Amino acid sequence: MKKTIVIFSTVFLLLFSSQVNAEQGDYKKFGRIATAVIKEDYPGQPVKDYQYQGRKKMSENKVSDAFEFTVQENDAEKKVVVIVVHHLDNEKVLNISVKE
Repeated sequence: MKKTIVIFSTVFLLLFSSQVNAEQGDYKKFGRIATAVIKEDYPGQPVKDYQYQGRKKMSENKVSDAFEFTVQENDAEKKVVVIVVHHLDNEKVLNISVKE
């Protein structure tokens, strides 16, 4: 009985850890896209801080990832949020929005 529980626990942990790694890969890919958008919208302005705000499910296979940046602009810090909407199936980006 103990052996079955140990095997089940090991399989569960392996499956769970692979799901976490897949989500982290998405986070990095879309974080690079959000950073490129910030650099294009605020050329020459230093980015002071960057934080992943999380993922929201919009439909069965469509999600949005939000990233918050602190940008230095004309002696003032400005909070800017970039939202990347994409498909989970093919990771195709559907929409990118920038909000100050």
